[in-house]
Amino acid sequence: MGALARVRVCEACVARVGSLVGGEQDMLCSRCGDALGMESARFAAAMGVSECTMCRLAPPKFDRAVAFANYDNEMREMLHLLKFNGMRGVAEHVLGGGMAIAVQRLRDAAANELVVIPVPLFAAREKKRGFNQAKLLGDAAVKRLRRLEPGWKLALRDGILKRVKDTKALYDLNPGQRRRNLQGAFVITDVEAVRGREVLLIDDIMTTGATARECARVLKRAGAEKVWVVTAAKAQPESVQNAVQHEAEGFAMWDAASVPATRVVEPLAAKQQKFF
Repeated sequence: MGALARVRVCEACVARVGSLVGGEQDMLCSRCGDALGMESARFAAAMGVSECTMCRLAPPKFDRAVAFANYDNEMREMLHLLKFNGMRGVAEHVLGGGMAIAVQRLRDAAANELVVIPVPLFAAREKKRGFNQAKLLGDAAVKRLRRLEPGWKLALRDGILKRVKDTKALYDLNPGQRRRNLQGAFVITDVEAVRGREVLLIDDIMTTGATARECARVLKRAGAEKVWVVTAAKAQPESVQNAVQHEAEGFAMWDAASVPATRVVEPLAAKQQKFF
């Protein structure tokens, strides 16, 4: 029985997990990874910039964020299997390898030694769930990277970043509410572990980037030299909506739309493909 069989996820579904929308780096914000859309990309090129409007107007404290795939269809289902169905093998056997490949995109820019820190859950929530999905994803990615990049020194340190505030669920909050909700949510328990070091922050999904921004702010305030972010999935803003699903390849293409980038596109439940 193969690894995928053990986690009850078929190989066809894994194959349909698409790469980030845009495919080419110049179609994505070089800081947060948001898809720029054709019009935004042309405007950015004309202005000689590579960042989205939000990152230019309110630069995040993290230096760059990368992700394995878009938060859509199979990826959404796999993260739900991991977080809400307790299928931990999804992290080790399915998502860890993809995250490792995403991290490799930082190899030329990041230091040769990184402190790898998973975004923590509030203690009561982690106790109820039985695990922290970011920690499982971080373990799997680091394990794979040690084989892919043996010269890259990656030390996963759980507990350095602690969540001390039981924040509300973020999915139904707008960006401003998310930022206010996360204020004071994280503290550093060991300043010396991050002072003067570069940090690789691990999480399952980036939507508006509010969590990554707050974590990076706290880490930089504690003396971290740089903060890199990697997530399994990236939810794209509504300004690049009108996704066209391709069944054979399982990826999505977006057309630019002139709507505010304040909401995140998530697939309708009726269109989700169940595979467990």
